[in-house]
Amino acid sequence: MPARDLYHNRVKNALIAEGWSITHDPYLVIIGRGKAYIDLGAELPLAAEKQGRKIAVEIKSFLGESELYDFERAVGQYVFYRSLIVQQEADRMLYLAVPLDTYEGVFQELITQPVLNELSIPMIVFRLDEERIEQWIP
Repeated sequence: MPARDLYHNRVKNALIAEGWSITHDPYLVIIGRGKAYIDLGAELPLAAEKQGRKIAVEIKSFLGESELYDFERAVGQYVFYRSLIVQQEADRMLYLAVPLDTYEGVFQELITQPVLNELSIPMIVFRLDEERIEQWIP
């Protein structure tokens, strides 16, 4: 099993605070002999407003030497995982979780906009200092 992202527990705690039940930690996708590990799987309880909603979350820290390189890797991993989830559990939506400062930085750069517009990547933007979700981007 791969190592957890640096912010794994912060995002997990933020989801729990919003009423999500963590169902998978990590969410394992098996197709043929291959395995992929997405950071988290979660569901909203049936009594919640958007009942029965299921998500998977890939968490990224963007702490490398180049945020643009980290962006490229995160998008590639997101696309790969999204294709796998459709095969295993089509009603589960995959989100990319990123820190607020990263979202306000590299995700707002002109060079990343064509990719984000074309792929329509659902995101969870989280606050590191408060272990809180700042924004859901569908």
